[in-house]
Amino acid sequence: MNETDLKTFEKKIRLRPLTMADFDALVALQLRCFPGMKPWTREQIASQLAIFPEGQTVIEVDGRIVGSASCLIVDSSSHSEWHNWSAITDNGLIRNHDAGGDTLYGMEIMVDPEFRGMKLSRRLYQARKQLARDRNLKGIIIGGRIAGYGAHADTMTAREYVDRVITKTLVDPVLTPQLSNGFVLKGLIPGYFPSDSESRGYATYLEWSNLDYVAPHRRQLMRPSSPVRLSAVQYQMRRIATFDDFARQCEFFVDVSSDYKADFLCFPELFTTQLLSTISSDRPGLQARKLAEFTTLFIEMFSKLAIKYHINIVGGSQFEMDGERLFNTAYLFHRDGAIDKQRKLHITPNERRWWGVQPGEGLRVFDTDRARVAILTGYDAQFPELARMAYDQGARVLFVPSNTDERHDYLRVRYCAQARAIENPVFVVLSGCVGNLPEVDHADIHYAQSAIFTPSDFYFSRDGIAAECQENIETVIFADVDIEMLRRHRRKGTVLNWTDRRTDLYRIRYGAAEDAREV
Repeated sequence: MNETDLKTFEKKIRLRPLTMADFDALVALQLRCFPGMKPWTREQIASQLAIFPEGQTVIEVDGRIVGSASCLIVDSSSHSEWHNWSAITDNGLIRNHDAGGDTLYGMEIMVDPEFRGMKLSRRLYQARKQLARDRNLKGIIIGGRIAGYGAHADTMTAREYVDRVITKTLVDPVLTPQLSNGFVLKGLIPGYFPSDSESRGYATYLEWSNLDYVAPHRRQLMRPSSPVRLSAVQYQMRRIATFDDFARQCEFFVDVSSDYKADFLCFPELFTTQLLSTISSDRPGLQARKLAEFTTLFIEMFSKLAIKYHINIVGGSQFEMDGERLFNTAYLFHRDGAIDKQRKLHITPNERRWWGVQPGEGLRVFDTDRARVAILTGYDAQFPELARMAYDQGARVLFVPSNTDERHDYLRVRYCAQARAIENPVFVVLSGCVGNLPEVDHADIHYAQSAIFTPSDFYFSRDGIAAECQENIETVIFADVDIEMLRRHRRKGTVLNWTDRRTDLYRIRYGAAEDAREV
């Protein structure tokens, strides 16, 4: 079996500025999303792009425009909450855009019906929120359609319909995702868009508050922040009958972490050995190679989950065949559709003896939408040189998927993971397996206490532990960390491990001879 070509499974999801060349595709999208409503005109789009191009965005999937968002900046003191769309947007021409205003006003957001369920609206709303943060605006105001109301207008009022959507008795294709993206309902607007028959002209008035907003006279007192929400699965190993059983268990944790708005979710090392309960073989080496036959399904599944649930997934690790060689490979599934991998570099004696696993050839560091990260699989975390190399290349979060059978084994990984967090400094996410797999040789018992570690100093969590599972219980943990704190700690920490290295006594030299680096 040849090495898996990850490009085969990648989807390219791209959020980019709208251009005039997108007009025809944008109108076609609008007609699919809002049949019966008058679409944008060339004059409106040209005016929006000329006045506030940063506020007009589209989202592509494999080069096809499948979503868009448009907005302008207004002075909140100049508008009451009972406005109409035409007045506040200048009929879509936005000539009243106020660059010195304090609030972002959302004119329109839409996602192709064919691509709904992929959380693309969340990406568009997050882009709007980031624009509000970058511009130091108080928040976002939107007058949202209630597109599902038309089907219920004969049996209930608009107020009753909205109340049922809020209590989740009903689902509205527009209001439901707005509420799930942090917007707060402030009221109903009659006659907002009279031609919108689906909404019967009604709209909801919603607000999102920018908690990072700094009043002009206080800006000099505030410090920058770079928050990241990390999560880790403590995964229960149990007998299963099919790959679909495995997939359902994985999707459950991805769904939960996405609901909690995590940026990253880490699964354990070789948690795919759960699939060995579906494989018949007397020889461990042959079992491992049969397990590698699931790699294509594994990659395809997690690639789709990362996009659908809008979360970066460290998919633990899985056996991978490259010709006749067997590797223990960790995968990083980006929420924009890209896929990366890191082969385990240090192979334990048991992996080598029982399965014939081969070591990988180099450490990789990955750029993501939240931080630069690296993956040290299990035993790799016990070699401090790798973490130093990763930190030197800009990694600020280390993911340590592990798979340990008893407490001594687990503690070796844990203590080393905590040491790596202190030495460099970095945040470290440790994820492990629990439970038993009777009759599955060499993967029958498991012990773990998954955790998220920080450096040990006043800036960080007490005991250097941001979050921690109870041992041997299936669960998922979350922690909010701040990458900016690592930078401050490196300069002003109680101790300065990175700065105070004695490079006159010892150094790490790594990389090819012509590109070798020393730390």
